[in-house]
Amino acid sequence: MTTTLTPPKGTAPAAPQPAEKKRKNKGSTGVPEATPLTYIGLSLTVLLSFFPLWWMFVVATRDSAAASARPPYMWPGGNFLDNLERLFANTSANFTLGLINSAVSATVLALSVVFFSSLAGFALAKLRFKGRNAAAVGVVLTMAVPVQMGIIPLLMLMEWFGWRGQIIAIIVPFMVSGFGVFMMRQYCVQAIPDELLEAARMDGCSTFRIYWSVVLPALRPAMVVLGLLTFMTQWNEFTWALAVLTPANPTVQIAINQLNQSAYSRDFALMFTGSVVATLPLLILFFVLGRQLIGRIMEGAIK
Repeated sequence: MTTTLTPPKGTAPAAPQPAEKKRKNKGSTGVPEATPLTYIGLSLTVLLSFFPLWWMFVVATRDSAAASARPPYMWPGGNFLDNLERLFANTSANFTLGLINSAVSATVLALSVVFFSSLAGFALAKLRFKGRNAAAVGVVLTMAVPVQMGIIPLLMLMEWFGWRGQIIAIIVPFMVSGFGVFMMRQYCVQAIPDELLEAARMDGCSTFRIYWSVVLPALRPAMVVLGLLTFMTQWNEFTWALAVLTPANPTVQIAINQLNQSAYSRDFALMFTGSVVATLPLLILFFVLGRQLIGRIMEGAIK
């Protein structure tokens, strides 16, 4: 015998709960999913960004006439090794010395900017001293002054020190940057709690020991980004190097400029070969450290 339960009078039966609707074009994290239009836009962006590099390589593998060919060549030729040999055999450009000078100056500046900027950023963010806010404002104001405005005073200083034409002249004036100090200060404020520093002081650490053992490991993500940006900036530096160095002791950018000094013709194949060789170190550096760079940017934990 079965019994049937009926709801009391005056009450309506409960409506069944509707199934959870899927969010249209949303992933599990709530981020909109990529549409075909997104992929088309990204593909066009990559193509437009990569095409100048590819065309530069194509001309570097051909003769100078390929630079003005219409329609332009889209596939490499067979002259790259010959152009490469002519590039390093060119005595007026000193391309080998330019590569060495650029590598040395870019590496030294990347290390010095990371060290001094992290030290100053830590002091401005976490140490209490009179005039701290004014110093931070002064650092920000230096970022508003173009480098070109300081070329003449810097040249006078280089002449006074006797550094004109030497590689030290492109290193010492830029061993610390306002952007680097500001970046490190902002990262210190967000990533390093005051309680961590107080605990280190209670353990007997000096200020520099706190910086070396506590602050630097926490700043590692920002240091990787700043070091890579500084290296790339110094490697591509042209204006100041052109003003203070001589063709006998150039950087790689000055050496490429020397390839363009003929009064009657332009050897575009040779110039583009030099540009390809000068671009390779940056591409290799990005491919080697690119994944780590992105990981450091996204890293938010303090070890």
